Amino acid sequence: MRHQSSGRRKLGLSLAATTVCMWGILPLGLNVVLGAMDVWTISWYRFSMSAVVLAIWLGLRGELPRLSVLARRGGLLLALSTLGLCGNYVAYLKGLDMTSPATAQVLIQLAPPLLSLGGLMLFRERYSTWQWRGFATTLVGLGLFHWLRLQRTGVDVSELNLGAVVIVFAALAWAIYGLAQKQLLGKLTSQQIMLCIYFGSALLLTPFSRPADIGLLNGFELCMLIFCGLNTVIAYGAFAEALEHEDAARVGAVLTITPLATVAAVYFASSTWPNHIASDPVSLAALGAACMAVAGSATTALAGAKRRRTVLPDEEVPKQAT
Repeated sequence: MRHQSSGRRKLGLSLAATTVCMWGILPLGLNVVLGAMDVWTISWYRFSMSAVVLAIWLGLRGELPRLSVLARRGGLLLALSTLGLCGNYVAYLKGLDMTSPATAQVLIQLAPPLLSLGGLMLFRERYSTWQWRGFATTLVGLGLFHWLRLQRTGVDVSELNLGAVVIVFAALAWAIYGLAQKQLLGKLTSQQIMLCIYFGSALLLTPFSRPADIGLLNGFELCMLIFCGLNTVIAYGAFAEALEHEDAARVGAVLTITPLATVAAVYFASSTWPNHIASDPVSLAALGAACMAVAGSATTALAGAKRRRTVLPDEEVPKQAT
């Protein structure tokens, strides 16, 4: 049975917007910690801290998950969701080593549209005409925005190497994680699912991490590492809960504007702490493309969904006049 959203649309969209904000400011903390700790260990700490915090929270409420309710199919979905999220982390980092950061930033943005399309296909969600127009506008706006930024950095946009392929796989893995997680909502709550995924992902990353490196961090770097862990709890918790109340297609449409939130966060942070955060100027043309993407995302998320009228068995069909 496919998972059906609760219909609390405003709550679902608010939670998706929360995820966008948290993911938008996350790179600021990661950039600080990356100077003293490798990406594998950072990811391990993010998953581990999230698992501990969420386990304590659910334990105090008496809501720790019971995996016995999943049965075989549910267990496979949980494994798929865990591998999808962990695979997204690993593939993105591998791809980043093989290609430029600018190229990776563009290609990873395929993930939210893939989630939207997956929701349309797997959960029989539907877009109205205006939603399709908004979705197309978002993709065009994001494409222009990133193309203009690539031009400014001098990256060859025609270059498609193995690293780019790996980044695309990372985007696909994230979409698979989101779709599998949504289907699990019929068996466990969103927070119970995330607890299982956090623990599973931490276990998978353990062989590649060096937890002892935490002793090399200074006070500010340690605070930023803790911030990254808490950010994971809030962002993915809000994302998981958003899928409970809203269609995956609409949630994915909202998440497409995450890179724009990052640009805004960098702008304000660099203005406030110029000695710690480097500025990243955006041209007027790129700003116009960003506005186009935001407008398209808002249209997709807020426009009325197309609904099919269901004729009940006992509903009388009017006879044609003769």
